[in-house]
Amino acid sequence: MKTLISFLLIGTGSLLISCKPTSETKNTTMIDVQGHRGARGLLPENTIPAFIKAVELGVTTLELDLAVTAEKELLVSHEPYMGAHLALDSTSQEISKQDELNHNIYQMTYDEIKKYDVGSKFIERFPKQEKFNINKPLLSEVVDAVNQYLDQNQLDPVNYNIEIKSQPEGDSLFHPKPDEYARLVYEFITSSMDTTRLNVQSFDFRILKYYHQNYPEIKLAALVENEKSIEQNLTTLGFNPEIYSCYYKLLDHDKVAWLQAQGIKVIPWTVNEPEDIEMVIGWGVDGIISDYPNRVLELISN
Repeated sequence: MKTLISFLLIGTGSLLISCKPTSETKNTTMIDVQGHRGARGLLPENTIPAFIKAVELGVTTLELDLAVTAEKELLVSHEPYMGAHLALDSTSQEISKQDELNHNIYQMTYDEIKKYDVGSKFIERFPKQEKFNINKPLLSEVVDAVNQYLDQNQLDPVNYNIEIKSQPEGDSLFHPKPDEYARLVYEFITSSMDTTRLNVQSFDFRILKYYHQNYPEIKLAALVENEKSIEQNLTTLGFNPEIYSCYYKLLDHDKVAWLQAQGIKVIPWTVNEPEDIEMVIGWGVDGIISDYPNRVLELISN
């Protein structure tokens, strides 16, 4: 693995990190700092170095996305295909936008997937992201690498926010149908992870409903990017999840307070700019998902 990561410990990774009161929070607020796809503002997204970097910084939770290989293994990937914006093919050539869907992860073995480089392309949105040749990892590899790093550095356990990426149009084409997909993830997390330190999240409410009905012990986060009211989304879901996780611009102080009054934690995404981080902290959110967890940690430690 070619990387220039320095394993300098600057955080403890403790379960909760206190934040000093703002003008809108009278009591000490506890913020769950989540590294989005690891720390993709700093290192290539959803790669082992990005997750290790997030742990090194001191996040409380690692946020990641899942896809499924042809062998029904869980791959850490935001798209169920090799995106043109991110990947070079097995011969280190560019992938065209028109052709990216043909690089379907659900139709590829992991040996084939490992030949794609997802760390060398320049990402305009993250101009200072460190670059190196690296492949998409299996979820099992991420968990093993993080556990090893935690053990070696005598750090507290870290939490996981695991997103199941699916939509009706992709069923049996880019991923399994919801019941099979949910079972694959459940079988892994119950056999290889501490389920008290994770939650499952999804934009696909079919997944969340299946978990709620069949695996009620697993904490759930409803991902939301639509402009429907919170009440409408909760009615569609049919139950109150443990976490409501929407695009931060869909929230305000009153909405956060209303959700929390229902016993639902509020963890918005993806909050990157210091002024926006300060704003959502002022609303009293329970956590923040950020491409730059270092910025969140810096603000709440001052």
